[in-house]
Amino acid sequence: MTRIAAVGQSSPPGATPLDGGVNFSLYSRTAASVELLLFDRADDLRPAQVVAFDPVENRNYYYWHAFVPGLGPGQLYAYRVDGPPCAAAPRFDPARALLDPYGRSVVVPHGYDRRAASVAGSEAPSMKNVVVDVSAYDWEGDRPLQRPSSRTTIYELHVRGFTRHPNSGLEDSLRGTYAGLVAKIPYLQRVGVTAVELLPVFHFDEQDCPPGKTNYWGYAPISFFAPHPAYSSRRDPLGAVDEFRDMVKALHRAGIEVILDVVYNHTAEGDQRGPTLSFRGIDDSTYYMLEQNGERYADYTGCGNTFNANHPIVRRLIVDSLRYWVEEMHVDGFRFDLASILSRDPSGRPLPNPPVLWDIESDPVLAGTKLLAEAWDAAGLYQVGSFVGDAWKEWNGRFRDDVRDFFRGEGGAVRRLADRMIGSPEIYGHKRREAEQSVNFVTCHDGFTLNDLVSYDRKHNEANGEDNRDGADDNRSWNCGFEGPTDDPPIEALRNRQVKNFLAATILSLGVPMLTMGDEVRRTQRGNNNAYCQDNELSWFDWSLVEKHADVLRFVSLLCARRAMRTVEHERRRTSVSELLERATLTWHGVRCREPDWGDASRSMALQASLVSEGLQIYLVFNAYHEPLDFVLPQLSGGTWRRWFDTSLPPPADIVPWSESVAVASTSYRVADRAVAMLIAEIERTA
Repeated sequence: MTRIAAVGQSSPPGATPLDGGVNFSLYSRTAASVELLLFDRADDLRPAQVVAFDPVENRNYYYWHAFVPGLGPGQLYAYRVDGPPCAAAPRFDPARALLDPYGRSVVVPHGYDRRAASVAGSEAPSMKNVVVDVSAYDWEGDRPLQRPSSRTTIYELHVRGFTRHPNSGLEDSLRGTYAGLVAKIPYLQRVGVTAVELLPVFHFDEQDCPPGKTNYWGYAPISFFAPHPAYSSRRDPLGAVDEFRDMVKALHRAGIEVILDVVYNHTAEGDQRGPTLSFRGIDDSTYYMLEQNGERYADYTGCGNTFNANHPIVRRLIVDSLRYWVEEMHVDGFRFDLASILSRDPSGRPLPNPPVLWDIESDPVLAGTKLLAEAWDAAGLYQVGSFVGDAWKEWNGRFRDDVRDFFRGEGGAVRRLADRMIGSPEIYGHKRREAEQSVNFVTCHDGFTLNDLVSYDRKHNEANGEDNRDGADDNRSWNCGFEGPTDDPPIEALRNRQVKNFLAATILSLGVPMLTMGDEVRRTQRGNNNAYCQDNELSWFDWSLVEKHADVLRFVSLLCARRAMRTVEHERRRTSVSELLERATLTWHGVRCREPDWGDASRSMALQASLVSEGLQIYLVFNAYHEPLDFVLPQLSGGTWRRWFDTSLPPPADIVPWSESVAVASTSYRVADRAVAMLIAEIERTA
């Protein structure tokens, strides 16, 4: 049935509930005709009503718009767009129902089939948007926390994988959901983290993966405003939006920030063989970087297409999306997947001052929001230490590589580790930025878990069905003498020690530490370093490990608790890492005082730091050598050295609460092979 609509307004884009109806606005420069499709149910193949947009009355500039009376929140809708076959964007498919790029909620029919959506002219069941009234929610005074990065510890987790395991202790309806994550907030508080970094929660295509698999990680977005509905315990069309906000509000009450891993570099529509779901069928040449006169997609992402991020319309879409998640969903920050792609122009060339990055950084709504960049892409552009802007933090991939090299005993790693531990001035010193520009991590979702880093020399991705060809080959791992699980006590003890070594280096280094879900209890993926398509117990958090590896969890908790006590305020004063180090008293040692060995054969070092403002002297020792080493302790003008932790000792002696540190009577301290220890001493505090 064709329905008559009023002219409506071009602003704002998307579906906006107003008194008496809903205003719809869609951008398409190349479309010849646009129809709004209204559906009664998610599984409906054909619309109940169709609203045809008049190309004269219902169009301003390239915005197609209409006001439809009688509609309200909860209405299901999509678009049908057609245009000339010889246009610069030749991928119009008038048979396809398309998602609104500004849609706030998405429903997926039971019969959705990605392969059918890839066939031109197919009338297969399609995803649909839902009209949302974003004002219809009681935040009860909640707002983003804006915790200083100097007091932030990030925990990267997967919403579904965190609670999906049968042993999570949750009822079936809550497992793998936003509400399930809320139920586990006490555990996050026990770990001691202050922010969760959620793997993608923008609605994505779960079928964007090899046949028979599931896109588990979620790096296949198709809607930049809608929370993924499969992560909601509610089945109503608006359930995911409110349940997500319930989660954010609950995390904020617990003092935990919410950072979203966002993907603005590509979409689930893939290459020229992929499905037409939204952008491709609306305005292909606007939203994507095209090659060969539009016949194929540029691929700087390794995912088939590249979003045209510096096009004015796409820039506005990205900034509007970020503003929406801050203003209406109250998130505290964003980690940008393959962020270097956002620095490329429409032809793929890197720009010295990318407009979209400066748009994001200078937007007043986003001021104070944490902006984290994965400063590289899949086409070789690597910008760690040179990413544009003044507010961006960077995933420090060199921290990951250098710390891994040191603890596996690689030659020449001592000097690099020293630089990483003090904020990587070798990388960031030229920018005169605070130490927190560096986000320090050893593992993330992409690669080995921490347990597997010390248990496997090579990847084991056979379960992915690609003959073990996928995933990185350069893992810089060491299996401690045996490939895979073992009951051998010495090997198991060494692995446990190595895990604690990595955790200590990550949490104690200058910068923002990031932990990966389950590393604190030695979660394993059985050597799979690319579990993007493994939505099963291989990827899920195994809650039995909380008891099995309680000593590692306790170790992490006490490290995080001390970090939360820091009084550092240099970030707000924009004190650079170079200035910070100039004011601090740092002394490097080897086994003898003031005699560090920076040679390629060296496998150990000690750092002495005088933190006068905190009334504290620390002595941090790293030994990656295969034998114990005796380190002569620096003399103190007063007081005694006390041991806070030593990763070689059995629990609970491996680490004690800060106030219960143990006095060291000797003038030297023996550090076991492949171990880390930290001694502390009180000094006179200054104002």
